Amino acid sequence: MLKNLTDAYRFIEKQKEIRNKKLQSVSVYVCVGTGCTAKGALKVYNKFKELIERENLNVSVFKIDDAHDGILKKTGCCGRCSSGPLVSVQPYGYFYAHVGVDDVEKIVERTLKKGEVIEELLMIDFETNQRVKSLEDTQLYKRQNFYIMEDIGKSECDSIEDYMGRGGYSSLLKVLSSMKPEEVIETIKASGLRGRGGGGFPTGLKWEAARKSKSDIKFVVCNGDEGDPGAFMNRTLLERDPHLVLEGMIIAAYAVGAQKGYAYVRAEYPIAIQMFQKAIDDAKRLGLLGENILNTGFSFDLEIKEGAGAFVCGEETALLASIEGKRGMPRPRPPFPAQSGLWGYPTLINNVETYANVPRIIRDGVEKYRRLGTANSPGTKMFSVTGPVKMTGIVEVQFGTTLRQIIYDICGGLANNEKIKAVQIGGPSGACLPPQYLDMPLDYDTLRSIDAMVGSGGIVVISEKTCMVEVARFFLDFTKRESCGKCVPCREGTAQAYRILEKFVNAKANEEDLKNLEFLAKLIKTASLCGLGKTAPNPILSTMRWFRSEYEAHLRGVCPSGSCTAFKKYVIDEKLCKGCGLCARFCPNGAISGERGKPYVIDPEKCVKCGLCVEKCKFKAIRVA
Repeated sequence: MLKNLTDAYRFIEKQKEIRNKKLQSVSVYVCVGTGCTAKGALKVYNKFKELIERENLNVSVFKIDDAHDGILKKTGCCGRCSSGPLVSVQPYGYFYAHVGVDDVEKIVERTLKKGEVIEELLMIDFETNQRVKSLEDTQLYKRQNFYIMEDIGKSECDSIEDYMGRGGYSSLLKVLSSMKPEEVIETIKASGLRGRGGGGFPTGLKWEAARKSKSDIKFVVCNGDEGDPGAFMNRTLLERDPHLVLEGMIIAAYAVGAQKGYAYVRAEYPIAIQMFQKAIDDAKRLGLLGENILNTGFSFDLEIKEGAGAFVCGEETALLASIEGKRGMPRPRPPFPAQSGLWGYPTLINNVETYANVPRIIRDGVEKYRRLGTANSPGTKMFSVTGPVKMTGIVEVQFGTTLRQIIYDICGGLANNEKIKAVQIGGPSGACLPPQYLDMPLDYDTLRSIDAMVGSGGIVVISEKTCMVEVARFFLDFTKRESCGKCVPCREGTAQAYRILEKFVNAKANEEDLKNLEFLAKLIKTASLCGLGKTAPNPILSTMRWFRSEYEAHLRGVCPSGSCTAFKKYVIDEKLCKGCGLCARFCPNGAISGERGKPYVIDPEKCVKCGLCVEKCKFKAIRVA
């Protein structure tokens, strides 16, 4: 345990020396983030461990001192989730993608022992279509602005010593040794840091409100619920750099005068919970967390609260209710949590990414932070990009970057030469924007001007093959099911709107339904209690604003994308049909009839449009009209 600030400063300098030596020696880093783990990264890691121990490589290839833990490291998400499992070999910088267990022995023999590169395992840069030796050589890397996602592929996600070797906890020491709480808050205010959870509220003002609240007991809470489909920025940060988030929380506690903290993380994030719990335990071991931290008189303890996966608990008052053991339901504000939060005491709530920015701002200064982004939205933002793009995963860019730059310059554009119909941004409560907004700068105020929002940072790319009415139905289905049920407009309104959308995709809607749907959406937005209810109809309102013609086409019995099953009509081409009867035999509803040797016919009234007949026909005689 570190006894005081002097011990801590010395320990950090020692870890910097060790890390510099590590980066100059042979090390293999295996990504163990959720994306890579789902593709077998732990099996790859264990195979490396088996071979390295068998070959005694920890000693013969790489050894700094007796206390060092060896050649094999665990690293967090590198952002390129679709290319996992990923393996980085330092100091060569080789970055291998899609690594399987069978590739491990090859990497050990050729790369670890001889320093040779294995060409067939290298990543392919989408722009040049050539294999590149390091991540830094890819356009994916060069066109991003890494601020909190530093040291990709060469940082250890489960080591406090490695984090301190990268300068970690030096911001905490600076704060405890030379800054008053009010000075910390003024620094955060001057930086212009805005909450990354969706609302974009100025972080410094929220901290100031919590500081000014009079109470002997205060809390700091980290919102790691992240319930948006297609969003995984918070999970990524907690997995790849948990100490960065933890340090930000400790600094926040010092600034507002809190003694106790909670990290609210959804239970569906087991790796994030495991990593963050280890970070807490290691910080306590070194005396950076707990009673009388580094003998400064400042005390702060922290524990993880696992959420049950309710989307509404992303709303801060519902989250606080959940921590208290109550049903996660929002309450009217004021009072705001900064005045009356957990158990009625002042409580500061920020999300994972917001806290992660704090140590860097304290360490590197406000000026450097404000060089990135725009005047009113400084800094960077992590986005998760999903959909039919060549590279799905996490990117970090400065505010002001456009959707086109993210989708095409960083993620490689759409696969299979598809075209973009829309981009859904801001989670299930966000907006679906048409291609004309691809060149609009992404920042809080610009998006708000067109009734869209940054949200938590989820970007879903939608191709021309997708029905926008179905997109609205899909997202409303999610928000309808996740409604806490406390207020009538959200509980009943989303259910009624969903039923109308069901009529549209099932070819049963009429003009009156279109009018009612628009009325309901506006009513829900105006009258719902919390922010989640107020934004629930956004997918309806944005698709009706920009893609109203698709709703009108559904009223005429046409789905422009051809994807809504109810609008499909299956017909048999008499010239191609051989009269074998195979389609009739497999039809689940008896909709196909005829005589063997003669063309068969499909009864449209009985046809359930399952498409099984198309699949079974050997002569391609059945098609969708």
